[in-house]
Amino acid sequence: MNFTYAGIDHVQLAAPRGCEAAARQFFGELLGMAELVKPPALQARGGAWFACGAQQIHIGVEADFAPAKKAHPAFVVQNLDALIARLETRGVTYRIDTAIEERKRFFMDDPWGNRLEFMEEEGK
Repeated sequence: MNFTYAGIDHVQLAAPRGCEAAARQFFGELLGMAELVKPPALQARGGAWFACGAQQIHIGVEADFAPAKKAHPAFVVQNLDALIARLETRGVTYRIDTAIEERKRFFMDDPWGNRLEFMEEEGK
């Protein structure tokens, strides 16, 4: 093989038309991700982009939107307890999962019902 994978640049999540304000509130204000400026050629499509470590989360408008209930991104968080505390002070619902012993993790839905996972490896 003459090529290698270097990683993932971004994950795109679908959302309905008019999602931008909710995306900024959820990913920007609640989760604390910095919004990125979309390239000018893509701005008319709607949606919003956010930084997540070295990767990006792209919220893209889908005409016949249906939320992803099984497929999902998993966000690696340092100090997951601090994020959980932030969610709790804001009354946000999340679901703790203990199926993988060496990972502390929870699931929650974005404003449009897409499944999201947040995790931290124990001891890190």
